[in-house]
Parts: sequence; C-alpha cells; structure tokens
Amino acid sequence: MPELPELNPVIHGKLRLALLSLLVGVEEAEFTWLRSKTGSTDGNLGAQLLKLEEAGYVAVEKKFVMRKPQTLYRITENGRQALAEYVQALKQLLGSAITT
Repeated sequence: MPELPELNPVIHGKLRLALLSLLVGVEEAEFTWLRSKTGSTDGNLGAQLLKLEEAGYVAVEKKFVMRKPQTLYRITENGRQALAEYVQALKQLLGSAITT
C-alpha cells in the first residue's frame, strides 16, 4: 500500500479551508463578507483567520472608511501554494474515487 499523503493541518479545518477557497477567487475580502459567506460567528471567524495569518497564508489590512473600521483579507502566495499542495494531497489520498 502506498504511503498516504499528509494533509496540512492548518488548512484541513473546515472553516479555514472554506476561507482559503473563498479568498483564492477574489483580490481581497472584507471580514463581513467572509462572515456572511461562511455563516460563522465573529469570534470563530477571527480565530480561524488569525491561524491562517500566523501561518503566512493570509495578509490582513485594517483601516477606517468613513470613521468605521474595515478589515480586509487577501490570500498570500504562500497561501496559494499551500492550498494547491493541499488539493493535490487530497486528490492523491482519494485516488481513483475521484475523476479529474
């Protein structure tokens, strides 16, 4: 039996995978948009985005727009690479169960 690939534990969390999947398709996204798309609570979303930021997978920019705070997230090149590697490992793990 071939050795099973290791899935990146930072990405493997359901919400973190969803966040990277959303961010890979946009230039940047507001915290509120990510919350709406994922249906997550503010606290959980913030904690998961922090884990991705600490891993170097997302970058954050905080600013004020008309005196209101705005937090923007974007996927980094490291994040794109890690997500691509995760998807490749998942394909390898699933093997013939999926079609390419």
